[in-house]
Amino acid sequence: MRIISGTHKGRKITPANNLPVRPTTDKAKEGLFNIISNRYYFTNKNMLDLFSGTGSIAFEFTSRGGKEAIAIDNNSLCIEFIKNTATNLNLNIDTIQADAIKYVSKCNNQFDFIFADPPYNFKKYEELKTIIIKQKIIKKNGILIIEHDKDTKFTDDNIEIRKYGTINFSLFSF
Repeated sequence: MRIISGTHKGRKITPANNLPVRPTTDKAKEGLFNIISNRYYFTNKNMLDLFSGTGSIAFEFTSRGGKEAIAIDNNSLCIEFIKNTATNLNLNIDTIQADAIKYVSKCNNQFDFIFADPPYNFKKYEELKTIIIKQKIIKKNGILIIEHDKDTKFTDDNIEIRKYGTINFSLFSF
């Protein structure tokens, strides 16, 4: 895993083998961030990284000049890894060990970017999206990105889907 661009461009990050994660591939992450960086500036923007795992997306976002990120994961080892790595790289990433659905259900903050990468056996994609919209935690002109498998379909008309091998991103603009 590496940071593709920004202040830590090319930096390799090696998570411990005992983390129960499936990191977004560098190719898919690079494609996703190319799309986002052509539409948005990262400066003074914040993001929420749900099901953050290794924190790869939060690291990339803050390395590219994002003001701050909050990484949510229910696994304490993942949270510890993200926290230590963010401290070592001097990146502004807060970590919270929590269930992502419960977190967004009670969240009072608003974010410019929300990225969610649930496990592929996750069954509550629509529920997650609905809660994020209902709680109004995505700012006007913000973007919600959900990573999922090829079998997951959303009912929205206002959706953009990008595919990178077996990785699919659904992008919702607000």
